[in-house]
Amino acid sequence: MERKRVNASKIRAVGYDSKSRVLEVELRDGAVIAYGGVSQEVHRQFMNAPSPTSYYEDKIADEFPGRRL
Repeated sequence: MERKRVNASKIRAVGYDSKSRVLEVELRDGAVIAYGGVSQEVHRQFMNAPSPTSYYEDKIADEFPGRRL
């Protein structure tokens, strides 16, 4: 999955696959976490958020099942 770089304090890049509804978040520390069941709307809001790190922490990290890759 291709990831796009984001300008965020804790996040380096984000990838999304609409068919499988999987969101990949690459953190600045090098960890990559895949979250399942993420809608296109949540991905869009994440990518357009004024603070991607805050959006990630509030709306994704604790709301969706994640696994380290």
